[in-house]
Amino acid sequence: MNNFKNYTYMFKHLIFCLALISVVACGAKPRVNLDQDGLELKPTTQHEIIAKEVANLLENFSYKKVPMGDSLSNIVFNNLLEGIDQGKNYMLQSDIDDFQQFKNTLSQDFREGDLSSAFYIFNKYTNRYLQAMNYALEQIDAPHDFNKDETYTSFREKENWFKSDAELKDQWRKRVKYDLLNLRLTAGDSAKVDIEKNKETLRSRYNNLISQAKKTNANDAFQMIMTSLTDAVDPHTTYYNPSFAQAFNESMSNTLEGIGAQLQMENEMVTIKQIIAGGPAFKDKTLHINDRIVGVAQGDNGEFEDIIGWRLDAAVAKIKGKKGTVVRLKILPAGAELSAAPKIVKLTREKIILAEESAKRETKVIKGEDGKEYKIGIINLPKFYIDFEAVRRGDKDYKSTTRDVRLLLDSLKQDGVDAVLMDLRNNGGGSLQEAIELTGLFVDQGPVVQVRDTRNRVQVDSDQEVGLVWEGPFGVIINRFSASASEIFAGAIQDYGRGIILGSTSYGKGTVQNAVDMSRFISATNKLLIKAAGESDPDTPNGAPEFGQINITMGKFYRVTGSSTQHKGVTPDVTFPTQYSAEKFGESSEPSALPWDQIKPTKFAKIGDLKPISTQLEEIHKKRLEKSPAYTFLLEDITEFNKNETMPAISLNEAKLKAEREKSRIKQRERINKQLAFQGEPLWKEGQPQPKIDYDFVLEESANVLTDFIRLNKK
Repeated sequence: MNNFKNYTYMFKHLIFCLALISVVACGAKPRVNLDQDGLELKPTTQHEIIAKEVANLLENFSYKKVPMGDSLSNIVFNNLLEGIDQGKNYMLQSDIDDFQQFKNTLSQDFREGDLSSAFYIFNKYTNRYLQAMNYALEQIDAPHDFNKDETYTSFREKENWFKSDAELKDQWRKRVKYDLLNLRLTAGDSAKVDIEKNKETLRSRYNNLISQAKKTNANDAFQMIMTSLTDAVDPHTTYYNPSFAQAFNESMSNTLEGIGAQLQMENEMVTIKQIIAGGPAFKDKTLHINDRIVGVAQGDNGEFEDIIGWRLDAAVAKIKGKKGTVVRLKILPAGAELSAAPKIVKLTREKIILAEESAKRETKVIKGEDGKEYKIGIINLPKFYIDFEAVRRGDKDYKSTTRDVRLLLDSLKQDGVDAVLMDLRNNGGGSLQEAIELTGLFVDQGPVVQVRDTRNRVQVDSDQEVGLVWEGPFGVIINRFSASASEIFAGAIQDYGRGIILGSTSYGKGTVQNAVDMSRFISATNKLLIKAAGESDPDTPNGAPEFGQINITMGKFYRVTGSSTQHKGVTPDVTFPTQYSAEKFGESSEPSALPWDQIKPTKFAKIGDLKPISTQLEEIHKKRLEKSPAYTFLLEDITEFNKNETMPAISLNEAKLKAEREKSRIKQRERINKQLAFQGEPLWKEGQPQPKIDYDFVLEESANVLTDFIRLNKK
């Protein structure tokens, strides 16, 4: 489980242009005429050969071995429709009816190397997108009545496709009206509204979107098409074309300059999907997963650019930048309505060295239920890392998770801590070997994880080192974004009865991926065909895999008890409520995810049975929550996050929308001031910058639970 495996799922969403889509061509019937209706993008010979080989790998060599048949074709087809037009803002029902001819044959066409219908659908969507943008440009100078009572629904994923061109145009008339109204309200005092300036801002925005869409090339389309196929098979299997493969590989080994967040396009808005430990966003603590970036400004005084609807790569280019420079972001918090006033977050870009996401320690003195004070040592571990290059050089002082945590534990013992708490929240995994060796610091020898390969052979990986580094009370915090190696470690600690697992159910990624250069599967004859076609991509970077690479699922993890970590994840002994439900986040939210299953347990010496004491800890924990104001704040956050499964309709009446935003602003200030009062901090007054709330309730309460654990153990 190396770096490729841990970041595959996140990274593949970062580089696509408009959204994820999927389609394939019709091998059993004549190819679609791609030149009809002025459609331009066409697959190359290389695209067709690669598609055929990828389909062969998925059918015959991957862990899942999915046949290219009607059932898979239906999934690919649905991926397509959701990917190209998630909000149903561009396509007509007549287009969808036209595409039905491909619904049951798409995956079979991959096997034949026929991508014509895939490109047909993509080109149809691109044309619809450009038509909508050009119509929007026309509507900028049209008269708009901001006193009229009508509403605009921005995200129509649960609506029907447009029945007519007139219905689509009415949607875009309202979109332009909303954008103009939003600019009016952003200006503040209506007397200062510069109508012509607003029109020019909007005109520039739409022209920029048109320009971005026209830059989409056949390689972009092919990348999205291939991703839709692999997503239909397995969420962690991905094909990368040569340019994307190099970008992926570089992101695993080099440094990044920017805010330290991984981004994905959802409903035409740039959405935060992961916050990288050690980066500006991580240190600032203002941004959260599923927050949406709707505007970007450079420096302290630069004007904001609205990036709704932008290509993701274009938006990322605005957000990233040189170390030491300032970027300001307009943020719609996760769960907030589109009509809510965005908050402004100012960050200074930094160079983020992924290899330096090191373990860190702190201590907290907690007053227990018995009135005594307990010192809790906390180790925050953002990933399972190892300096492979230093190991290859033979450097005896190479850096690794286990080595760093060993030193931290020694220092905590010198501080006289009563218990240790390992924080694995948002830890997406890393080195499998480090997960095994780290377990050995708390468990004296024995099996840690079982791995089953494509031939159903099971390998048991064990910790071989004699002795423990920490023998005292121990706890591990996990959440919905603790994945892969984190789940192996937490699962082993739980199975051995070595410590208490706290938090919320983990991600559920229990699969193993291998990164494979596609040139291994392209025959000499096909390589000559590709060369003879003369269709090589001039933009392919030097050193990139010539035919791209595939990160393919080749195995599955199992705990020592025989239970898979796949799909179900690790369930805590002491639970906290979370806004990240299994239905929407994690492996169980992926339709194509491999199922949970079980194999034979391996022999291991259980240290103790913590189930009885865990039950008592859960009861004490729940009683304490009932009295905690901070717990009330957590529940309010969860309610706010989940209240809008889809965004409600927005009023296009200026007075009403202005009143809604003012109500939202007042509510936000009152909410923050309650939290500040709880922490004994000065309240947020009008005219002041929004203060940061730096209180980690889950961490504080987890430390409380460990004091209960110490106290009950003594009894």
